[in-house]
Amino acid sequence: MPEVTARRSESQNEIEETEGVDPEVLESARLTRAERRDALLDAAVALVTAGDVGAVSMETVAERAGVSRPLVYKHFANRNGLLAAVYQREAAHLHRELAANVASAQSLDAMFRTLIHGALRAASERGHVFAALRSAGGWNRELRHEQHARDVDTVRAFSARAVRELGIDRRDATAATATLLAAIDSVLAQWRLHPTPEHAALLEEIYMGMVHGVFDALRTDAVSD
Repeated sequence: MPEVTARRSESQNEIEETEGVDPEVLESARLTRAERRDALLDAAVALVTAGDVGAVSMETVAERAGVSRPLVYKHFANRNGLLAAVYQREAAHLHRELAANVASAQSLDAMFRTLIHGALRAASERGHVFAALRSAGGWNRELRHEQHARDVDTVRAFSARAVRELGIDRRDATAATATLLAAIDSVLAQWRLHPTPEHAALLEEIYMGMVHGVFDALRTDAVSD
């Protein structure tokens, strides 16, 4: 009898989770927990992208995804947790995309070019989403730590390439790379003042001029030493 009761309880839970589900969106009975979580995040992103992050709530995400509100709470403790999860996933996706493109670059110059071009493109296409999430509380200490770790990996990869390709000192390469990568925030801030493709192209060339100037100077110093 206990086994029958347990099975009945499990069945009731499954029915509750799948109540109101759009079969083309979630199909709860078929999705893994990770897939259900992603579907809920997709629903939240759609609401943010529509331009009203204030409309994102546990209720509206449940409605958008076609599930019950209790199901949303099974994955996220509250609205802030939901928004942080959205930010975390979108940032990780952007980083993977940029990292893959940079890794395929054939030179240090191409790595920097690929990175700044990709950052400006991301600002144009997704900048409003990240800005909205930040303003709504989707940015926290854990995400700052994750971003810092990604930044450290990026500096390491770029500086290692600079050492191999240009023959400069590792410490100099690291300092130069860290400074140039930090400057990307300033470039993006300038783009936001005048967000047009022409301005993005101009800022990309300005940034690359900085890259060339820094590494040309370091290479000259290395030769003279």
